[in-house]
Amino acid sequence: MSLSLFYLLFRWLHFAALMSLTGGAVYTTLLAPARFRPQLALRFRRLLVTASLLSLATAIMLLVAQTGLMADGWRDIGNSAVWQAVLQTRFGQAWQWQLLAALVGVVALTTRGQLRQWLLLLSGVGQLVGLAFVGHATMLDGAAGWLQRLNHSLHLLSAAFWAGGLIPVLILMRDMPRLPTAGDAIFTLMRFSRYGHLAVALVIISGAVNAFILLPGWPPTFGRYSQLLLLKTLLVGVMCGVALFNRYWLVPRFQDNGERARYLFMLTTLAELLLAALVVALVSFFATLEPA
Repeated sequence: MSLSLFYLLFRWLHFAALMSLTGGAVYTTLLAPARFRPQLALRFRRLLVTASLLSLATAIMLLVAQTGLMADGWRDIGNSAVWQAVLQTRFGQAWQWQLLAALVGVVALTTRGQLRQWLLLLSGVGQLVGLAFVGHATMLDGAAGWLQRLNHSLHLLSAAFWAGGLIPVLILMRDMPRLPTAGDAIFTLMRFSRYGHLAVALVIISGAVNAFILLPGWPPTFGRYSQLLLLKTLLVGVMCGVALFNRYWLVPRFQDNGERARYLFMLTTLAELLLAALVVALVSFFATLEPA
């Protein structure tokens, strides 16, 4: 496998892990009623453990890949002098904090109760914010640079709430008939839907701001970066359409045709999740290109 492909693969996995970790932990700390959180933590345990371990593993692999890319490829990865040089760069310094935040998530797995859930959320949020200090988000300096990073952080956190919250939706909808407290599950899902409207709006607004900052001129020249960005925007638009269909067409039909509506809701949510995975894959690729 080429080093570039290795980097893209683990970048995609890193994004996916962080979104799943943050999205799942939001449910068990903020969205669910207090009495339902312990039960929810048990149901999300496999998701949160996998996402936490994967976020640390992929963060390490991305540092390995970046070291090779900054040097002469795979052969320099074992060179300690190259590692020291990379760790002194802006990327290397920022990524050390990324590794620390990922380690918090793994340490959280040794704790119990709400402390574990809050540490997992802190780990996910910390790593997402950390991504605003590497790559294109560092193009500007001074006050403009901090505003760019703030906007990028908002974009990533909003996307993680939306896309990362879809797997928990599927788990809850699947388990709904067997839950002893279905009312709490419904309340949790409705809270996710309510705040999800805000998250979607923030994704769109912050994404537009990012595009205006990164693209050198308007209208853009529609180079490869702009073309992939447009494709990403179209896919996000389809995701919005699916989300609106679920919320305003299927949910009102749960009482009249509950089982069929629930099954269709799960299928459309799965489609939305697959679209989100494709969006993340696109971002992982075009974020390595020069904006044009």
